[in-house]
Amino acid sequence: MALDGIFLHFLIEELKGAVVGSRVEKLHQTAKDELVLYLRSRSGSYKLLLSANANSPRLNLTDHAPENPKKPTMLCMLFRKHLQGAVITDIQQTGLDRCVKIFFDGTNEIGDRVKLFIYLEIMAKHSNIILTDGGGKIIDSVKRVDALQSSVRQVLPGLEYSLPPQQDKLDIRTETVDLICDKILLNKNKTVSGAVLSTLQGTSPLLCRELSHRCCSGDIIAGELNVIEIQGLKKTIAALKSMVNDGSPAPVMLKCEDGKPHEFCFMDITQYGNLYSKKSYDSFSLLLDDFYYEKDRLDRTRQRAADLIRTLNSATLRISKKLSARQAEFERCADKETLRISAELINANLHRLEKGCYYYDLENYYDNNNIMRIKADPALSPKENAQKYYKEYKKAKTAEQLLVELIDASEQELQYIETVSDALSRTDTQSEINEIREELVQQGFVKNRTRGGESKKSKPLPPLKYISSDGFAIYVGRNNIQNDKLSLKTAKGGDLWLHTQKIPGSHVIISAENRQIPDSTIEQAAIIAAYHSRARQSALVPVDYTPAKNLKKPNGAKPGKVIYHVYNTVIVNPDREKVESLSAE
Repeated sequence: MALDGIFLHFLIEELKGAVVGSRVEKLHQTAKDELVLYLRSRSGSYKLLLSANANSPRLNLTDHAPENPKKPTMLCMLFRKHLQGAVITDIQQTGLDRCVKIFFDGTNEIGDRVKLFIYLEIMAKHSNIILTDGGGKIIDSVKRVDALQSSVRQVLPGLEYSLPPQQDKLDIRTETVDLICDKILLNKNKTVSGAVLSTLQGTSPLLCRELSHRCCSGDIIAGELNVIEIQGLKKTIAALKSMVNDGSPAPVMLKCEDGKPHEFCFMDITQYGNLYSKKSYDSFSLLLDDFYYEKDRLDRTRQRAADLIRTLNSATLRISKKLSARQAEFERCADKETLRISAELINANLHRLEKGCYYYDLENYYDNNNIMRIKADPALSPKENAQKYYKEYKKAKTAEQLLVELIDASEQELQYIETVSDALSRTDTQSEINEIREELVQQGFVKNRTRGGESKKSKPLPPLKYISSDGFAIYVGRNNIQNDKLSLKTAKGGDLWLHTQKIPGSHVIISAENRQIPDSTIEQAAIIAAYHSRARQSALVPVDYTPAKNLKKPNGAKPGKVIYHVYNTVIVNPDREKVESLSAE
């Protein structure tokens, strides 16, 4: 991922035009290392996300602001005390380093005007969000750094803020192309990309590899460049310098074949050829919002629902082991007919068998009278040996009948766990997680954590709602209990039901309202169904659809389980942008 200093340079120039002059209306700490500033200006309202997450540090305007926790932290209250009502007056970058300074003009407790600053340091696991007063004294930070963690630079309330140590690199905006190239070529034993990375401020490995690819169609040792390749290097550096100084970027995202974001940059990336598809953006904030949306959502779900994820994983392991044992036992029961035949053959030959034999060699009239050797207990009479085989046969037959039911029950339970895990992976809010937790309490997988055994119930969430381009309402269940209610109680006779074929996912209902549902609406609903399923990141997903009246719920089935026999299937590709464009929320 290439959120490097040059990308940040363009991003800040974009943000200046949007948020400078905006007032902070609200401030939420949506995660331990993440803040969202709700801004309002004459031109509109914005949500500015500041993240010091080790895996996705950044700042950008967002349309997908995370859910605000019900109870704010002490740090959140402190930031609100100082910043709520303050106006953003400027945003600056330290050189081309990944350190951003946001200027605020606010008031203190007695109404005097004060200057405040937020420093966002984008440095992987060392990323931080630091609030200081006008004199540069630290008020507090998302991550405190004491002397035990760093002997060079502490970040603690009351200390003077100091910038992270600067690297000895050149700023492409101010240095000449010849000087930059001369310093790159001094790194004779490094690859061209490594030499560029060691020389230029604000560059990422991705960008350096791209520059190397453009000047010499690969990544060779800098000391082995010939005259033509050196001229190509100078032209490439000059073009980059011109782009940075003239403000003519072309933000682009690379996507894998399955649609997952792979990389992003402020310029076209050619080094991969046709290996990845490309999507261009007009806005750096929109690019970052799209790139990190799914990843951040999954990270938040893992944090908020860690106990449920552990419960589901251990339940899957436990049921899988039980299923394997039952299947192995069922396979052993497959030999029950041999036990029955052995008993019958012994009974048919009692007149010529004697006690004390270790085996009987008898003609098997079920197999063309071929000799069959039957083990015998010498301590038992032939009749008792026959009875022993009959007893084992009846036991195996009874066990086989029970195991068929037990294996089916285990398989159904595993399928149910899969549907819950899928629904949990697609949650966006704490309320959705709470409803899934309540479902697992009802099914006996999770203990009720409230005293007295009575859970404190909140108002149930409504299903997700979309409107097709033809004006039909499309409803999507958020969890298994809501799926049951939507499909078996809410849906009417003429409504259409959709679900991914043999893939865990949400139930989807198209509300017909006494109208004929066109194919275009069915296709859009199928895309929505594929998106709200485990196949969200896949392509060519089969989606079944049938009138809701065709659905049946088996007796004793788990929530979300329905059966149907008459249906049609449509193949679609999940598309988040298309799904969001149809959202009615």
